[in-house]
Amino acid sequence: MTQPERTSVSDRIDYTALPDDFVWGVATSAYQIEGAVSEDGRGPSIWDTFSHTPGKIDNAENGDLACDHYHRWREDIDLMRRLGVGAYRFSLAWPRIVPDGDGHVNAKGLAFYDRLVDGLLDAGISPSATLYHWDLPQALQDRGGWPVRETAEHLAAYAQVVAEKLGDRVHHWATLNEPLCSAWIGHLEGRMAPGLTDLTAAVRASYHLLLGHGLAAQAIRAAAPDAEVGIVNNLSTVEPATGSEADAAAARRMDGHTNRWWLDPVHGRGFPTDMRELYAVELPERAGDPQIIAQPLDWLGLNYYFPAVVTAEPSGPPPHARQVRRLHVPRTGMDWEIDADGIETLLLRLTHEYAPRKIYVTENGSAYPDIVRPEGTVADPERTRYLHDHVAACARAARKGAPLAGYFAWSLMDNFEWAYGYDKRFGLFHVDYATQRRTIKDSGRHYAELIRGHPRRSSPHAA
Repeated sequence: MTQPERTSVSDRIDYTALPDDFVWGVATSAYQIEGAVSEDGRGPSIWDTFSHTPGKIDNAENGDLACDHYHRWREDIDLMRRLGVGAYRFSLAWPRIVPDGDGHVNAKGLAFYDRLVDGLLDAGISPSATLYHWDLPQALQDRGGWPVRETAEHLAAYAQVVAEKLGDRVHHWATLNEPLCSAWIGHLEGRMAPGLTDLTAAVRASYHLLLGHGLAAQAIRAAAPDAEVGIVNNLSTVEPATGSEADAAAARRMDGHTNRWWLDPVHGRGFPTDMRELYAVELPERAGDPQIIAQPLDWLGLNYYFPAVVTAEPSGPPPHARQVRRLHVPRTGMDWEIDADGIETLLLRLTHEYAPRKIYVTENGSAYPDIVRPEGTVADPERTRYLHDHVAACARAARKGAPLAGYFAWSLMDNFEWAYGYDKRFGLFHVDYATQRRTIKDSGRHYAELIRGHPRRSSPHAA
């Protein structure tokens, strides 16, 4: 792939195709920022267990304190106000609200999100809630976790609890964040909680995650009829590393593994036949499940970070394909290849192949090492460039017909980056973890400029 010519961040973005009420937001997730893992009745999650397992997290770090958002949420709302965002995408911690995964509801945990939502609305910021961002209550994992059907049913019961409490003020809901990571990375590759390497468990987990999505969507709508409900997937463009037939077939398999397995079922097409044959694991299907999984979506969420360039690897696990590291291609501090054109390609693919009512870019961002200079500033030109180029690509997709309704930058602030610990920084605000001091980065200032630059931007709009 030929990389586009790099130009300066002074390049103007064409906002003309973005709607007047286009949503500019930022995103976080509960385990990555909240801390307070044993306060006010919160139960343990699979990420508490995984992060305290020796050898699983870089530098033996964990999310016990993270960004201390549980105590500093008012300060963090002020950060959002500084940026001028109209919406905040956050996740609810299932083990904070229903510590055992089912049964007893922890009033103190639910009250935290009640206060957070009111604080956001008081600041003119619309809350966008994600039910599940990977932090399954450990009690449910001990009873089988996502490979068992009951976990999907418990997700729906939990959805009902939070929608009944918050649905009068929260109108924008995501059921799941990146189920690919929960199923494939958590159950097949073992690099995320719960840390399994079992294809059968992974496929069954993938099925029950999407079943849980459908059941939760039903529960939210029953409790909050005006809710707009969607699902968030992390997707990648996929291309073969060479012109060989083997690599072309590998790219097709990788596309199925990364994209089609998660998109087709929720759009009523069922699980892709070629991937079912490849995994060779019987799906735990019951009558009526396809209709539950394919609940109508009010919107579709896209998380995009990098393209996938793959070669065949027959000896590896499904999809029998391996991403290759191309030389002389710009990369982030995560060693992820940068291709802003990829987000435009995906937005248009979603538009043409799945015809969503709305699309939100629910995450997009880059990690680089950052240093707070003596004068208290953080220069991060690479992240600033990444942000600018990807927003520009989103605007191009909108101009070509994508029903793009909003963009959420990942992330509001540096946080616990899962298995990478605290070494990788994605934030628009730098966090000094020793003092919890937040410092805006140049990329944060640039994002504020991009928001102000949208000429038809109205007052903050409910996402």
